[in-house]
Amino acid sequence: MNKYIDELKKIKEISFPEWAHFVKTGANNERPPVQEDWWYFRTGAILRKVEKFGPIGVNRLAKQFGGRKNRGHKPDKKVRASRKIIRVSMQQLEKSGLIKQVSEPRTGKILTKKGKELVERYD
Repeated sequence: MNKYIDELKKIKEISFPEWAHFVKTGANNERPPVQEDWWYFRTGAILRKVEKFGPIGVNRLAKQFGGRKNRGHKPDKKVRASRKIIRVSMQQLEKSGLIKQVSEPRTGKILTKKGKELVERYD
């Protein structure tokens, strides 16, 4: 997995946004991530989900990355992950040529040939 993340770090279009140090990954979390390179882990996970479930969009990915929110005495509730993080990651992946937009049978993003090669290399 670390080699896969290192490969994503080498791609110049995929970069850590300046606002990403201060955001939580979803409403179910109490604090922002503590890993230094969490952006690359999330981007890699998005790339693998696009491979497995594509064509897929931001809302379906937000459901998959979401979790249970602790609401105190009330029962836990399932909430979605941050769609801004997913959207920006997908835009970066699209700029780097790893995914592309399709609208044929279903609308969403799928892997390009370059993206498939990257994912298969580290499976």
